[in-house]
Amino acid sequence: MIDRDHKLPITRQAELLKVSRGTVYYLPKPVSEADLALMLRIDMLHLLHPFMGARMLRDQLAGEGIHVGRRHIRTLMIRMDIEALAPQPGTSKKKPGNKIYPYLLRNLAITRPNQVWALDTTYIPMARGFVYLTAVVDVASRRVLTHKVAITLEACHAKEIIEEAFARYGIPDIVNTDQGSQFTAEDFTKAVLDKGCKLSMDGRGAWRDNVFIERVWRSVKYERVYLRAYDSVGAARADIAQYFAWYNARRPHSSLDRVTPEQTYLNLLPQLHEAA
Repeated sequence: MIDRDHKLPITRQAELLKVSRGTVYYLPKPVSEADLALMLRIDMLHLLHPFMGARMLRDQLAGEGIHVGRRHIRTLMIRMDIEALAPQPGTSKKKPGNKIYPYLLRNLAITRPNQVWALDTTYIPMARGFVYLTAVVDVASRRVLTHKVAITLEACHAKEIIEEAFARYGIPDIVNTDQGSQFTAEDFTKAVLDKGCKLSMDGRGAWRDNVFIERVWRSVKYERVYLRAYDSVGAARADIAQYFAWYNARRPHSSLDRVTPEQTYLNLLPQLHEAA
């Protein structure tokens, strides 16, 4: 939006756009190799021990001979969009400007496809750098309905894949997300509510609310991502898409009596027709 070649001074352009002049002149520094390696290890520890915050991660890393301060770990966790899945102080505080919707899944029996969809975003390491993966998962069948690999955390990516899921699979009763800025943004919440869905949001740091999709992240990372070293965003997109096609159609799921997510989704659909 800022045109550095325009005759209007950059300072004035920033004023008109109501953005900080400092952000206009700031050029982001690439993440160092040391930090990329540290982020990968933090990600692996987070999947194994999701209750660990910055202090516990610091101590765990120190035991492995990696000495780093908790503040630096916290900075990297924010960049990776992860937090400890345990009760946090101030969890009832809402993010300024974004409406937080109540959690609707407590004590709810989820027994059919398109009853509840869950959305989440996770960090994906590459050989150099990282990307973010956002997915829509049908909770009853664990089927990954749509997904997207992107280089930024923005509401437009979440909005794109939820609209794609609506177009391909219909309208669920409830869409559940966490309180990330990409999911509390008005563009995303409006796209969901305008379809007549109820919007549910996890309590911040409440591990039980996010457990369905966290298991999907564990599977894709340990079965595919950590075994690869993607050298480009395109390579990550193609390989993760290939994995999800296999995950849906060919990988038996232990919580589904060794049936695949796709077959479970299809097996449960006739019950909907009979009920109608």
